[in-house]
Amino acid sequence: MQKNTPPRSTIRLTRRGWIALVATGAVVVGTAVAVPLLTLAPVEDGRPTTLVIPEGWRASQVYAAVDKALALPPGSTKKSLAKAALKLPNDAEGNPEGYLFPATYPLQEKTTPAKLLALMVETANEKFNGAPIAAGAQRNALNVYQAVTIASIVQAEAATEADMGKVARVVSNRLERGMPLQMDSTINYALGRSAVRTTASDREIDSPYNSYQRMGLPPTPIDNPGEEAMRAAVNPPPGDWLYFITVRPGDTRFTADYAEHQRNVAELNAQKKKDGARAAG
Repeated sequence: MQKNTPPRSTIRLTRRGWIALVATGAVVVGTAVAVPLLTLAPVEDGRPTTLVIPEGWRASQVYAAVDKALALPPGSTKKSLAKAALKLPNDAEGNPEGYLFPATYPLQEKTTPAKLLALMVETANEKFNGAPIAAGAQRNALNVYQAVTIASIVQAEAATEADMGKVARVVSNRLERGMPLQMDSTINYALGRSAVRTTASDREIDSPYNSYQRMGLPPTPIDNPGEEAMRAAVNPPPGDWLYFITVRPGDTRFTADYAEHQRNVAELNAQKKKDGARAAG
């Protein structure tokens, strides 16, 4: 770690501040991930014919959505992993997180969870192993699995597509400098939730996904990123940013200066205090 890096307890990289899933015009905002938004359309003979997997869903959400779409008991899709024979990279060690590609998938009478998961992974491999992504990863001294892991963090942390490249550059800069990533999104993944902010207690969790305490990338992706996040991960814009924080919706500030970052944090806290007083009044 750089000697001029402030103590880990004082560095905070905030995520987007709110979670939104957008599918066919519907927006869901919340802090829980246990119950995913399931988008099924159209319906034929009383059963859905397609399943939409939004960008940024975790594998657990995808499993629950497939169970519901195929009218199966909860947990059926996850149990099917053993016989799905998914074509995952060796680094994944059988865990499809990151490779359940967000897209619209057909549901037919003979569709099974294993077949559906295999189609998602096949789609991911087609997207990720093509020249633009694979070459971009190699150009940044990454393998494709590492690029998918970075993209999953970008997907979770960036408030807008415009911010994705900058978030990816922050990740790259921190890795290059030997700094911990300190991303709240990885803490939330370890805790199985999506919260606006993490607490000091949260950041003490003993987990390989605790990017406040562990160096380098988490052991797996933390969600299933889309193409925009992947492009950002392998082709981030130039910049020296090390910190970012969303002060208000649409106003995410990136900086390389810790003192400036602290001022941005103070502005956010003041705004939250003001909003709280207004709500109480």
